[in-house]
This record gives sequence, C-alpha cells and structure tokens, in this order.
Amino acid sequence: MTISKVEAFHVDWGGRKSVWVRVWDDEGRYGLGEASPMEGGNASLELIASSLTPVLIGADPMASRVLQDRMFHKAVKTGPDGALAGALAAVDIALWDLKGKLLGQPIYQLFGGAWRTELPFYASIGGNAKRTVDEVGRVVEAWLPHKPSLIKVRLDADRTTRDFDLAGDIAKIRAVRKLVGDGFPLSFDANNGYSVQGAIRVGRVLEEQSYSWFEEPVQHYHIERFEKVARALDIAIAAGEQEYTLQGIQRLIDAGVAIVQPDIVKTGGFTGLSDMAALAKAHGVDLVPHQTQPTVGMTASLHLAASLLHGHYPCEYDDRTGFQDVVFANPPKPVNGLFTLSDKPGLGLELIEDELAKRMRPWCG
Repeated sequence: MTISKVEAFHVDWGGRKSVWVRVWDDEGRYGLGEASPMEGGNASLELIASSLTPVLIGADPMASRVLQDRMFHKAVKTGPDGALAGALAAVDIALWDLKGKLLGQPIYQLFGGAWRTELPFYASIGGNAKRTVDEVGRVVEAWLPHKPSLIKVRLDADRTTRDFDLAGDIAKIRAVRKLVGDGFPLSFDANNGYSVQGAIRVGRVLEEQSYSWFEEPVQHYHIERFEKVARALDIAIAAGEQEYTLQGIQRLIDAGVAIVQPDIVKTGGFTGLSDMAALAKAHGVDLVPHQTQPTVGMTASLHLAASLLHGHYPCEYDDRTGFQDVVFANPPKPVNGLFTLSDKPGLGLELIEDELAKRMRPWCG
C-alpha cells in the first residue's frame, strides 16, 4: 500500500477560498486535509505541489510522522514558519484521515481515545473594533440562543495602529459583561492592537470584569512585550495562533503566556499540534486550539481536542453561515451548545463529489 496521487487545490466558495489537499493510496482511498488560507494559501499549495508531493509518492501513508520530518527538512530553507507549516498541516491532516479510514477508526481513537465526544464551543465574535457599543451588544446577544459555553469578543483591529480607542474598547468590555451577567464566561482578543501600557490598562479592566483570558494584547512578534504584560496582570494571557513551530510555542510559554493557541491548519496538522499539546502539558499551561476554518479544519481540531487530557476550555467556533455545507453530506454543526464527533473512520466527513467538482480549482502554479 503506497501513496499514488496528491491533489492540491482551492475550493472557490464565491468570494472566499479554502486550501485543501487529498492524498490518495494505490487502492483508490483518500484522506482530506486543509492548510491555512492566509493570503490565499497560494504559497502552501505551491510547496505541496512542487516540494512535498515528490516525497509522498510511493511512500507508506501510515508513516505520517516520518513523512512530516522528511517533508519539513526538504523545504525548511524556505523558512519553518508560515507557508511551509500550513502545507505540512494540510498533508498531515489528510494522512491521518486516510490512516483512520485504513484502520476503520476515528482519528481521536488513534490518539488513545476521547475523553468526551460531545464538545462545548465558545463563540468567537470578530469585527468589534468598528462597531459601536450598542452594535457589539446586539451581535453578542444574537449568539446567546446557540448556547456557547463562553463568548470571546475580538476587536480585529488595524494592526498598523496601537491603542486606537482604549476608552471605546473598555466601554465595550463593560457593556458585554453587563449584558451576559456576572457568571457567564468571557474572554477578550485585542488582535495585537495595544502597546504594553495600553494592554495593561485594558487588562486591569478585564480583571475587574472577571474575564477569563486576554488574547494577543500586543504584536505577536514582540515576545518580550508579552512577558511585560503577563508580569503586570493576573488575568491569563493567551496567544499562539500566529506561531507555527514547537519552538515558537516554547517562547510564548517562557514569556509567561498561560494559554497557548496553536492552529491545526498552521502548525503541521495532528503531528505538529499533538507535540505542542505535550509541551503545554509539561509546562502546566492550557492548550486551547485556535480554529476559524469551518469544516475540515474544525473537525480536525475537534478530534484533537477530544483526546486532550483535562481540556478545561471549549473549542473555538466563529462561522455560523454554513457556506461549506453544500459539499458535505454531514458537516459539523453544534446542537444545544455541543459539537458531537461521530465514530466514522478518519475525520468522519463525507464529501459530495459532484458539488466539490463545481468549486474545485486545481493548483497549477
């Protein structure tokens, strides 16, 4: 049994695109994976097509960790972060999906079983920098009937300015707490929008308002700024969606980040993210995977989260539009605040091939 074909392609949803890969074995079975779509995902697709596919063809599809290492070192001179990590993620997720199908087991079983197959979610609500206080309240209120276990207010601010509207942000923080009540879990994501001083000022309000964590208060590439903010505040500092390597997550932990948030479609898939989970466990910090891709990435992230020992936080969910549902017979959807993982092999997703073919754009370089 060997890998016979690798398909790297965009899926065009009419205005937005996903970056997917299928890895086929020589008996006609395939695994499906996804890379981060940042900047269109073009660089990741090119790396899959030109650099990674030659390593895969003819290889044993069960050897995902060996293949990860070989692919990484073949292309590492392009840089270990970003596009390469996303390309490795897509291939690795596809290999684990295929492995599960070959063994007749869901991926969470291949990681030693699930602590739970019903997973609560948190509502990740973006775009709030441009909203008024009242508008933020209305958007948050619209999520409540879907029974999230926590609500995260994301600014999605302009990263070229700092401390643009501290007073307005603080007003939104207070208004959301008043809306949901004292006992409801909340977190706040500054999306790299503050100086150290601005972050400390906002962080003290978050502590006063009993928010659970303060995410990416400063620019992600200034690790020493995270350390200064973490030392000044009691609230848990969270970060990691823009780290791609085990070493990057280690640097955040060393800086005092209490919740690390690597993303499965950016960090080498199951192989990369499971290493990061072990690192976090060894250092006594929480791993709460970042996740914004609604179907393939979401399902992969749920499988990993289900297998995590003592996972304390719900899983991220930010897109209720269902725009990808048309190509799946069984897209993941929460019911009464819970995502339920099936016991189908691999990821458990069933593609509708005719619908996928209408939207599939093979990568041609």
